Amino acid sequence: MTEYQIPKRLMTVAYSASIALVIGYALWLYAMGEYRDLLVPTFISLLLASALLLHMGQGLKNHLPPFILLFCTYSVVLSAFYAQPYVSLIWLGLPVTAAFLLLPLWAAVLINVAAGPLWWLLPAVSTAPPAVIVGYIALTLLLALPRWEHARRRALLRATDPNDSDCNAYHIDTLKERLSSEHLRAAMLNQQLAVLVLHLPQLDMAEEQFGHRAQTALLGTLCSEVNSRCRDHDVLGRADSATFWLVLPDTSESGALLVRERLQVALSRCVLVETGHLEVRIAACLPSRSESFEHYVKRLEARGLSLANA
Repeated sequence: MTEYQIPKRLMTVAYSASIALVIGYALWLYAMGEYRDLLVPTFISLLLASALLLHMGQGLKNHLPPFILLFCTYSVVLSAFYAQPYVSLIWLGLPVTAAFLLLPLWAAVLINVAAGPLWWLLPAVSTAPPAVIVGYIALTLLLALPRWEHARRRALLRATDPNDSDCNAYHIDTLKERLSSEHLRAAMLNQQLAVLVLHLPQLDMAEEQFGHRAQTALLGTLCSEVNSRCRDHDVLGRADSATFWLVLPDTSESGALLVRERLQVALSRCVLVETGHLEVRIAACLPSRSESFEHYVKRLEARGLSLANA
């Protein structure tokens, strides 16, 4: 959901701390006799508890809990400004900061720009001096600039580094360039070309259950085993998150099948602590004569999808 991945343990601490803070706020309202204002923090604490359970659930997508946490943040601050006219305006910075931490950059900027005029409809904010408006805009820009610079540096690194950021394989752009060169060379020299499509079905499960470290271990093991058992001019690249293409220049269909069997045997012997035996689905895909490169790439992508759905 975001351009960067917040560690799962850190997010677990964030959800737990949020629940503790909201429950503490509800107890404080109860102690002060503000019984009418107890409804919102009580409801928010239940939402945060559900977000924590969704976050910790195994095999579940983790897109919903950050949105729940952001919604709860806006709801608590909004109810505080609506019920307490003399609340300090410094609390406006809490939802602004939460949006930049939990959302992608464009979404955080959009929601803060859209919510800016709405805050000034509240009685507690409508009488604020112009300096508060300037501070709101300055805070939004200050939080957006580091994220924008980080995205710019990542784009620059991707443009200059041919390797994937998570493993020892070529990035998809470099992979397609190398495959295009080999496809053209095979057509001009009347040579054979083969590509093995490798899919890691355990990858998504490993990240959701054991975190990014288990995912990196899976990718590293796959790339290490494949690179150690291939020729120097063979090309291994990451086509998408869980699919790789192994380009085998000057290789016939029988040779590609032999390489596939050799890799299947070697990879099946790999055992990881979190996921057990490494499971890899491999299929060979050869270009037909006079087949265009674009059509061949589409066939490779379709083969990867079929392996993922197998």
